[in-house]
Amino acid sequence: MTDSFSFIRYSVIFFIKFRVYVTISLRHSVPYKSKAKGVRAMYSGMHHEQVVYQNPFLAMRIWQIDCKDTAPEAVQLQVEQDWRQKQYAEWHYHEEVEFLLILKGELTAFCTEERLVLRKGDICLFGSSEPHRTIQTKDGNLSYLVFQIDLRKYWDQSTLTSMRHFSEVLRPLSTLNYIYRECRDARTRSAALIRDIFKEMNEGQLGYELAVSSRIKDLLLLLLRHDERKQLNYSDNQLAHRLQPAIDYVEERLGNKLSVVEVSSLLNMSYTHFIKTFKKAFGMSFIDFVSYKRIRKAEQQLLTSDISIAEVAEAAGVSNLGHFYDLFQRYNDCSPKQFRDRHKAPALSPQ
Repeated sequence: MTDSFSFIRYSVIFFIKFRVYVTISLRHSVPYKSKAKGVRAMYSGMHHEQVVYQNPFLAMRIWQIDCKDTAPEAVQLQVEQDWRQKQYAEWHYHEEVEFLLILKGELTAFCTEERLVLRKGDICLFGSSEPHRTIQTKDGNLSYLVFQIDLRKYWDQSTLTSMRHFSEVLRPLSTLNYIYRECRDARTRSAALIRDIFKEMNEGQLGYELAVSSRIKDLLLLLLRHDERKQLNYSDNQLAHRLQPAIDYVEERLGNKLSVVEVSSLLNMSYTHFIKTFKKAFGMSFIDFVSYKRIRKAEQQLLTSDISIAEVAEAAGVSNLGHFYDLFQRYNDCSPKQFRDRHKAPALSPQ
C-alpha cells in the first residue's frame, strides 16, 4: 500500500513539473531567428541586413534604385567566380522575402543555386534569409524596384491554411523563379501588383494599407496557383482543419498561460502526435506559432495604446518582464521601447 501511494505521489509530482516545464518553454522559446542564425553560422563573413519598415503593420519596404554605371568587367568576373566557387563573403541576407522588378536596363542576380540575368519586365524572388547578391552587368541606365516583406506578419486565422505553403520548410522561395521565367501572365500581373504597391506606399492615400495588403496577397496567390512544379510546401488540408480548434484556443486565450498538454488534450491527441501534426500541417511548430502571436499582439499594443511595457507584456501572456524583453528583442532586433519610438509616426519614405 505504501509503495502504491509513493508511486502515485511521485507520478503526480512528475506530471506537475512536466506541465510547468512545457508551459514555460511554450511561453518563452523563440526560434524565429533560427534560419538567420543558421546562415550566419554557415557564412560568417556575410552581411545580415536589418530592414527598416515603412509601416510596421504592413512589415514591408519598397523603393526604387537607379544606376548609371555598369560594374567593371573585373568585378563582374570576380562575382561570377565567387558564385561558382560558392564563396559568399560579399553577399547579404535578411529575414524578409525580396522581390526585384526591373524597370529598365539589365541586372544579374545570384542566389546560391542560381544565376539570373534580368531585363525590363523581369522579376526575381529571394526567400527569407536566403543569401543573394546583385550586380549591374550592362551599360546604360538601370532602374528597378526592391520589395522586401516579412510574410510572417500575414499569418492570421483567415489565411493560415494558405500562408503555410510559403513557410520554406522544404526549399527556399527562389525555387519559384521558374514561374516568372516561363509564365508571361504571372510575370505581367505580378509586375503590375508590385508597381501598385510602390504607388500606394508613395502616395499614402486614405486606406493605402488595405490596398497594399490586398495586393500582397494577390501576389502570393499568383505564385500559389502557377506553381506547376509543386515547389511550395503542400500539406494535407484535412490536417489543418482538424487542428483549427487549437488555433481558436490560442486566439481566445493568448493573454493567459498556454500549455501544449492542454491543447493536445483538447484534440484528443498525445503530446508528441500533436506537435508533429501541427508542424506538418502549418510548416512551423506550435511553440513558434504561439510565440509569434504573442509578439504580434505586443506590437499592436505598443503602437495603438499608451500602456506601460509591463502591461503590454501581461496582455500578451508573458508575465515575466525579463522574458518578454528577451522574446521581443530576438524577434524584432530592438527593445519594446525602441520599437514604439521608432514607429510612432511611420514614414512613407524608405530612407
